[in-house]
Formats: sequence, C-alpha cells, structure tokens
Amino acid sequence: MRHVAVIGSGPAGYYSAEALQKIYGADVHVDVIDRMPVPYGLIRFGVAPDHQSIKAVYKRYEKVALSDNVRFVGNVTVGKDVAIDELQQLYDAVILATGAPLDRPIGIPGEELAGVVGSAAFVGWYNGHPDFADLAPRLDTTSAVVIGNGNVALDVARILSKTAHEFEGSDIVFGALEALQASAIRDIHVLGRRGPHQIAMTPKELGELGHLERAAPRVDPADFPPVEEDSALDPGLRKSVTILREFAANPPAGDKPKTIDFDFFAKPVRIEGDGKVERVIVERTKLDADGRATGTGETYAIECGLVVSCIGYRTPPIDGVPYDFDHGRFANDEGRIGDGLYCVGWARRGPTGTIGTNRPDGAAIADLIHADFGTAVSRNAGRPGLDRLLDERGVDVVTFRDWQKIEAAEAERARDGSPREKFTHVEEMLQALGLSRTT
Repeated sequence: MRHVAVIGSGPAGYYSAEALQKIYGADVHVDVIDRMPVPYGLIRFGVAPDHQSIKAVYKRYEKVALSDNVRFVGNVTVGKDVAIDELQQLYDAVILATGAPLDRPIGIPGEELAGVVGSAAFVGWYNGHPDFADLAPRLDTTSAVVIGNGNVALDVARILSKTAHEFEGSDIVFGALEALQASAIRDIHVLGRRGPHQIAMTPKELGELGHLERAAPRVDPADFPPVEEDSALDPGLRKSVTILREFAANPPAGDKPKTIDFDFFAKPVRIEGDGKVERVIVERTKLDADGRATGTGETYAIECGLVVSCIGYRTPPIDGVPYDFDHGRFANDEGRIGDGLYCVGWARRGPTGTIGTNRPDGAAIADLIHADFGTAVSRNAGRPGLDRLLDERGVDVVTFRDWQKIEAAEAERARDGSPREKFTHVEEMLQALGLSRTT
C-alpha cells in the first residue's frame, strides 16, 4: 500500500489522484488536502460563472473523490494546521497542487491606489472565494481599464458588461450580481502591450463579446498588420484575429450603452489619483525585430476609477519548500522538488495551459512516484497518522460527504429558480455542518 498526500483539490490535484489510481489500483490511499471546506479549486473559484460547460469537468473529479481510496480532507491549512515535513513523515509522497492563486504585481507607480485590483481577487469576488468576499470593487465609475490580452481579461470585460438576463444559468454570487447590475461602468478599455497577432485569446471567448446585449467591442483597424500576414498564424490565433477584424469592420452603431475598446500597442506606465484611481497613463508601443514591445515615448491618459490587472499569477511559497521567485512557482526538476516531495500543475510549471493540460501533468507525476517508490510495502502511517495529528490539534476536518451537505445547503438558498447561491465565507460553510471555525 502506498500513502500519498495531495495538497490542493483543483484540477491538478484530482488528475494526480486519478493517475495514481490507474497505476496502483486499490493499493494506494490518496488524501486530497485543501484549506477550503469545499473542493475543486479553480473550477469553483476561477472559471467564469457563465461558463458552466467548462465547470462540468468537476463530475470527473467527483467520481475520483467518491472512490474508496481517495479522500477529501478540507478545512486543513498546510503550514498552519500541519507542516510539510510532518506530512512527509506520514506519507510516502507529498504532491503540491496548490495552483497559482496570487496576482502578479503590475510593477508600475500607483498600483497601490484604491480601485486597483488583480484578476485573482476580482474573479474570486464574483465567484464567491472567501478570501475576496468583501472586496467591494469600485463600480461607481463610468470607465474601467483591464490590463492584459488573455482569456482572463476577456472574462473580466464580459462580466463587467453583461445584463442580469445574460447571467441566467450561471452561478455568479448573488451579491456580486447585484453590485454589477448597479454599476455605472460604460467604457471598458482592454490594454495590450503588443498587437492583435500576439494575443492569447481563444476564438470562443473572444467571439462572445460580439453577442452581448448591451455592450459592443471596438478595435482600431490601424492596429492590424496587412491581412496577408494572418496566413502565417496558427489556426486558433488566425480565427481569433479574424474575429477582431470583424469587430473593427463593424463599429458599434450607438444603440448599445457600453463599449469594450481594445487598446493594442498600449503599455500602462503609471496609475494616477489622489488616494484612489483617477486615470491610467499609457505609453504607445511598437514591435521590434524580435516581436517585443518597445516604448515610443508617446503617452495618453485614460480616465477611469477601476483597474483590473490580468497579467498572470504566482504560487504562494510554503515554509520549507524550495521556491523559484523568478517564475513564481516551486523550484523543481520536471515535478520533483526533493525526496518524496513533488509539484504538479501551475505550482510546477507556472500559470500556463488549460484545465485539460493538468491531466497529462498529473499522469507524469504519478509515473514519477511509481518510478521512485515502486510497489514495496509502505512503512508510513499515512491517513490514520494524519487523522490522529489533526484530532490532537482540534482541527475540524471537512470530508467530501460534508461538502455534499454544503452543496445541498447552497441549493436551498437559490433565488427564483436560479442555481445554488454559494456561501462566500468559510464560517457559513462550517455552520451548515454545525461546526465552528477552529483554524
């Protein structure tokens, strides 16, 4: 029997557990440990609430979670309730699947002003992440700036633009929905340092902006290279650029009250305001011979009261675990950190790829563990040892069955036939189980 602890219950964590099951069958016990009382990580707190088809992947993880040899251990904070070295003494292998939940700093003057938020915080707010439930982003402004040219930037722009009717069928947090519907925002600027040929936006997500009820996208035709150059792009990017060209060729007719402006070749250089955001100063850029954005010295100002930075994420360090500060992830060699200690997903490679990218990543780590340990009988305490330790420390552990009770309690709070209304505080989740927070 092998004993493995997986820290983090998002896609990378459950794909790793699934891969270990395929290798070891019934001869492995996997404990999936999470500081939240609810599982699924990125699926619950990161995927846009109006993208329910993407969130449906949780059903695959649920099948793994309900199997006899995989257990969800929620409401347990590694580094506080239990240390990494303690887990290494209890388990044959420890896999860090903590993701990259922290925002990368913008790195420009003024980013500390009120009204500047990172996408992890903003997305967490409308998805009901307890860390950001009380964020209260500034929505009493007519203009917002979104920094970034990836799908997260599109998510933020879309969520800021939608009507209540367009959120039907989503699981957006009710309080966030109310705040968004009362928002004064009418102009949204999406800034990218480079041009249309360098975006990281996929066609489906980009195309959604063309079908919004009250908002229309705008692109300056002058930002495009000659159309003949599109043929050199990979098919997905070429399709995205084609959509942008359609936006440019069909400017808003004025019948929609909101606009989403794509500002290409635009690098934010500072944020100004008296205690709060009032404007973003942007430098126009151009591409050098290597395709990098370089400043031209020409600047302009965008008056705004909200700035959402969507420029990437980083993994939080854990005491006792080597960390690569340059890349914002754990220091590792193809997933191996040290003897019996591994990392997977964004914690291993940084915030790149899709949800599905974590599946082969999890399989590779499972293969690595098998190569390191084989099938010899384990001498470690594993699951019973962790239970004794947490019980001694008075930690209220939340199981997967407990999570299903939380889910049922959320469903009872649904309003007017809408999907379940998420609890937005850990205390609410534990109260649904008759527990009080002890960690």
